[in-house]
Amino acid sequence: MFHGDKAVFETAAALPEQLKESTLPEIAFSGHSNVGKSSLINCLLGRKALARTSATPGKTATINFYRVDDYRFVDLPGYGYAKVSNAEKKRWASLISGYFADDRDLRLVVQLIDSRHAMTKDDRQMIDFLVESGFPFVVVLTKIDKLNKSERTKQLASFAEEFADLEGLTVLPFSSEKGEGRPELITILEEALTE
Repeated sequence: MFHGDKAVFETAAALPEQLKESTLPEIAFSGHSNVGKSSLINCLLGRKALARTSATPGKTATINFYRVDDYRFVDLPGYGYAKVSNAEKKRWASLISGYFADDRDLRLVVQLIDSRHAMTKDDRQMIDFLVESGFPFVVVLTKIDKLNKSERTKQLASFAEEFADLEGLTVLPFSSEKGEGRPELITILEEALTE
């Protein structure tokens, strides 16, 4: 089902009216700037540079649509980057809310959080929004390979506590570099797409 060789970049939307019409099931990827959304998409599809990665936070300022077989991956712009203007933050907010308000065949939101840090206020707001709106989602803790064993244990315990109120939530440690979590996430995505 996950044939990265068939995946193609379709379009980028900078404004709500540029959003691609929802004609296929979609998996959306959400997270803070520089959390590793593009790297995760490339890892899932076994591609090096389908989704463009950058060391500069806030680089993905558009919603990027990728056609993969008979579904789409949707890379949402990273939130929470302080060094952008208020006008740019407003444009991002209206773009993201426009995407979620649209009547789309959204099967799952993959909410990425950097495993090395505590959850930000923006992360919590996004998770609260997903819960309140009823969108199905999983939490993926990125860059897990950057933690040593004791840091990892501590961070995973901290996240478990953070999400204790969300019954049945899947929280998956992930490394785009090492491929940890990839088979588990692919299984989750395949289940969401076949529902």
